[in-house]
Amino acid sequence: MELSKILEKVDHTLLSVDCTFNDIITLCDEAVKYNVASVCIAPSFVKFAKDYVENKMTVCTVVGFPNGYNTIKCKLFETADAIENGANEIDMVINIGALKEGNFKYLEKEITEIKKICKEKILKVIVETCLLTKAEKIEMCKMVSRSGADFIKTSTGFSTHGATLEDIVIFKNYVNNGLKIKAAGGIKTLNDAENFINAGANRLGTSKIVKLIEINN
Repeated sequence: MELSKILEKVDHTLLSVDCTFNDIITLCDEAVKYNVASVCIAPSFVKFAKDYVENKMTVCTVVGFPNGYNTIKCKLFETADAIENGANEIDMVINIGALKEGNFKYLEKEITEIKKICKEKILKVIVETCLLTKAEKIEMCKMVSRSGADFIKTSTGFSTHGATLEDIVIFKNYVNNGLKIKAAGGIKTLNDAENFINAGANRLGTSKIVKLIEINN
């Protein structure tokens, strides 16, 4: 697969708790240089990054991150604030406890309400596959497909492990209504990236791929 075809699917990610404004500048410069899909950054950096890249790069941020147990009201505020600051895309974490309790009504409400705030902005729904059974993954594929969200996303990268190829195959088999798939967490090499894309991922959340290319150059 051509390198450019991989890079155009990459959300170049920096969500470490100790990152600085200088780190965000480097991230944005790399993202523009390699024409990736977006930079994915913490909410506190969104306005700075948006002003810095102007219209040269899509800015993505996170909501309810990384644990997902914020109230719906809190997630709605986070979403509105991020969009006001210039975010083009939102990656939200579901309330995983609600899923484990079988409270699907709550989950669908939080996703659909956040999508209403996003309007035409892209919404990706993080379901944290490493904590789910296969049946729960399938249920979330169906729910997110009917919610109006744009992507279902495997992982935060902050739990027990990230995406697996098995996760992507399950998603590919059960999503519908044009729902796209984002694999995130543990994608460290170009071979990893190509394998996830070939399995059905439309986006890749990774902090490693662009850095790898920078080192090799």
